Amino acid sequence: MSAKITDQDTEQLIKDTAKRVFFGEGRFNATTQEIADAAGVNRTLINYYFRSRNNLFDIVFQDAQEQEHNILQEIVFADISFKEKISRNLDTFFEQSKKYPYLEIYMVTQMNQGNCYKDKEHMNLLLDKFYLEVALEMERGNIQKMRPEQFILNFVSLMSFPVSMRPLLQETMGFTKESYDTLLEERKDVIMNTLFIK
Repeated sequence: MSAKITDQDTEQLIKDTAKRVFFGEGRFNATTQEIADAAGVNRTLINYYFRSRNNLFDIVFQDAQEQEHNILQEIVFADISFKEKISRNLDTFFEQSKKYPYLEIYMVTQMNQGNCYKDKEHMNLLLDKFYLEVALEMERGNIQKMRPEQFILNFVSLMSFPVSMRPLLQETMGFTKESYDTLLEERKDVIMNTLFIK
């Protein structure tokens, strides 16, 4: 006997499918019919649960952004070494970028329009904690001395630039999808060796 499919299951299926279509395949302009076909549901269900394609897009994006923020918070406040925090952040980021290679690109465009990280107070708490740990690592001689903000710029740039610029870099550098994936898999060690003296 098969398990009963609930409204919540159907709603989640549509959200998961939309996330895959939008951020996994980069089809930001996918129609409700295309999403419905990919999810194996009737198009009217998308309107029933989400009212419109644009509303579905916004909900899926906000969910992705909130999930990323929660993961970051969990890592920053974890009772582990600073180096391990950076390592875990890289693992999480590259794992997500493999599943949703176009999410980072979309986040950048939304940030340019002022649509990201509305909870500035919460983000400031994370940053203050992170800055303090960066400063302590510099005092211990584990990372090069600089303004903590510069360390974060280095970290974020080394991590996200190859992902957010993937379509351009992959094309201009002559990589296939598979060979560029391999290049990204090698990034973690390159970044850790670049950021840490010891």
